Amino acid sequence: MIRVPEDELEFRFYRAGGPGGQNVNKVATAVQMRFDARNSPSLTEAVKARLLKLAGSRATLDGVILINAVRFRTQERNRADAIERLQGLLDKAAVAPIYRVPTRPTRASKERRLDAKSKRSGLKSGRGKPSLD
Repeated sequence: MIRVPEDELEFRFYRAGGPGGQNVNKVATAVQMRFDARNSPSLTEAVKARLLKLAGSRATLDGVILINAVRFRTQERNRADAIERLQGLLDKAAVAPIYRVPTRPTRASKERRLDAKSKRSGLKSGRGKPSLD
């Protein structure tokens, strides 16, 4: 599990849209979190590459990941939500993919397959109408 120090994260608070009455027009509860993944000393190069690929459209061309959190009505919960979502991305990026090593079928398995095919073929050919010979 990779942990990113809090000083590498940058938070910007703004007023969220949507329902909420007068409160939504007064309080800046929505959070935009910025994390400079490309220049982060906490991550290895392989993790950085996987993280930026996983981030998709949330990553800028400079390698900065932007996460907007507007789900909750308080700054603290939106901030925690943004950190949690980044942690989820980091956890996925930390797992290196396992590559399958291609192998060839053995001679015995090829023979078993061909034997089964010929038996099945004989069974099916025996189902036809009898010949008039």
